[in-house]
Amino acid sequence: MSTDNRARIAEYLSRFFPVHDLKADDDIFELGFVSSVFAMRLVSFVEHEFGITVENEDLELEYFCSIAALDAFVARKLSVPVPG
Repeated sequence: MSTDNRARIAEYLSRFFPVHDLKADDDIFELGFVSSVFAMRLVSFVEHEFGITVENEDLELEYFCSIAALDAFVARKLSVPVPG
């Protein structure tokens, strides 16, 4: 897990809701911060910010529900070799 990635994720989220009291494992969906439209914006952010592709099979709530989950998801995606 990367402190830098967590900071980048938190900075993005802070544009839309207060994250200063948000713990890394707090579920942003359960807290009511995320709508279906924002969920798609979050997917787009992850793809553009970290240069990864979010596949259909990656669209699991558990991967996007918290800063820690997003960080782990990004780390997994970045560690997978791209076929070429």
